[in-house]
Amino acid sequence: MSDNFGLSGDAKAKLLARLANRAPTQAEAHAHAKPPLGRPEVAADLAMVKRAGEALGIRNPYFRPHEGIAGATTVIDGKSYDNFVSYNYIGLNGDPRVSQAAKDAIDLYGTSVSASRIVSGERPIHRDFERALAEVYQTEDAIVLVSGHATNVTVIGHLVGRDDLILHDSLSHNSIVQGALASGAQRIAFPHNDMDELERLLGTARANANRALIVVEGHYSMDGDIPDLARLVAIAKAHGAYLMVDEAHSLGVLGARGHGIFEHSGVNPADVDIWMGTLSKTLSGCGGYIAGSAELIDYLKSSAPGFVYSVGLSPPVAAAGLESLRIMHDEPDRVARLQANGRHFLEAARRHGLDTGPSIGAAIVPVMTGSSIVAARAADRLFDMGINVQPIIYPAVPEQAARLRFFLSSLHDTAQLDRVAKAVADVLAEVRSERIDLGALASRLAAE
Repeated sequence: MSDNFGLSGDAKAKLLARLANRAPTQAEAHAHAKPPLGRPEVAADLAMVKRAGEALGIRNPYFRPHEGIAGATTVIDGKSYDNFVSYNYIGLNGDPRVSQAAKDAIDLYGTSVSASRIVSGERPIHRDFERALAEVYQTEDAIVLVSGHATNVTVIGHLVGRDDLILHDSLSHNSIVQGALASGAQRIAFPHNDMDELERLLGTARANANRALIVVEGHYSMDGDIPDLARLVAIAKAHGAYLMVDEAHSLGVLGARGHGIFEHSGVNPADVDIWMGTLSKTLSGCGGYIAGSAELIDYLKSSAPGFVYSVGLSPPVAAAGLESLRIMHDEPDRVARLQANGRHFLEAARRHGLDTGPSIGAAIVPVMTGSSIVAARAADRLFDMGINVQPIIYPAVPEQAARLRFFLSSLHDTAQLDRVAKAVADVLAEVRSERIDLGALASRLAAE
C-alpha cells in the first residue's frame, strides 16, 4: 500500500489545503477585536498539523524535556531512550574537560561579558578561540558571534546589497535565506546540488550584478549529503563570484581530522572566501563564527550589526568551544568513530529496505516516508519502544519529503544501531499496512 493511503498526490494536496483552510466558527470569528500577529498561512498550517495529530492520537513529539546530557542515550520523564536527535556529534558536550573549561571561565570572567565587545566586552578567551578557529580553516582570522542563525543573517545581509546577486542552494538553512532577503540583493535559489544549473543561472544573471555571492552548506542537515566543493570553487572563479560555505554540520564530521568539507574534498580552504559555522554541534556551545581574510574579519568586527550591537560571546561558551577544538585535534578517533557509525547505520537501514535518500552516511541519515502521517505515527511508536527520533513533516518539508531524521554520534555503538534500524523497518511496515480514511478525517476536522 502506498504512503498516500490510496490518494493521488493531487488529492492529498487538496486534502491538506482543506484542513488548513477550515473556516472559523462564529465564536472564533468574534474572539479577537483585531487579527492575530504572525502570518495567517503559517498559523493555518501549524493548526492543521496539530489538529490532525490529535485526531489520529499522535502525541506532540516536540519540546520534550531531556533530564540530563543527551548523547547516544537520553532520559525523558524518567525513562532512558536510544537518542537520535542530538547534534553532539563527537560526544564533547558533557565531556568533563569541556565542562571544567567552562567552569574555569566563569570563575575568571563570570557568565557574561555584559557588553558589546567593541565597547567593553572583549576578553582574551574570545581571541584565543577565534585564532583556533582560523587555524582550522587556514585563514588569517575569525570572528565569533552569539547566535548561529544571526551569524548568517547579519553577515550575508551586511556584505552584499541591492546591486548584487546571491545564489544559494534550494535546501539552504533558513538563516541563509533570511540573510539574503535582508541584503536586498537579487536572490536566486538553484536546485539542490545541481552545479550545472547553478552555472547556467549565474552566467545569465552575473552581468547585471556588481558582486555575486554563492552560498552553500558543507553538509546538509535534512538530507545528509554534501555539495561538489571543487566544482563550486571552479564556478565561482570563472564568474568572479565569492563563495561562502556554511559548516554548521561539517566541522567535526567531515575529513580525517574533522576539519570539514574542504578536508573531505581535498580542496584548498583558501579557495573559499567565507567559512561560516556554528558552536552548537561539535563545539559544545551556542553561537556562530566566520573565518576568512583579515580584511573581512576586521570589517565585520567594526560594522556588522549582529556583532557591533550585540553582547559578546559568553566566556564559558567560548572556553567550551576552545576546549572542544583542542580535544577534537588531540583525539581524532572520535571523528573516526562518528564516521564509522554513520556508515554503519546507513548500510543497516538500506539492508532493511529503508529509503535513506542521498545521505552519505556521515552524521545525518534520513529515512524517507513520503507521508507526514506515516512519519509522525512511526516516531510515536518508536518512542514507546524507547527510541527517540524526530519526524520531519509538512509544512517543514513538502509532504512527499516527510521523513524520520537520525543524527549519529561517536557515542553510539553498532549493536544499538543494528537494533534501531530493524525496529524502524518493522514499525514503518506496520504503520504503512494500516489504512486511514483521510476523507473522514478531513470531514471530522472541518466540523470541529
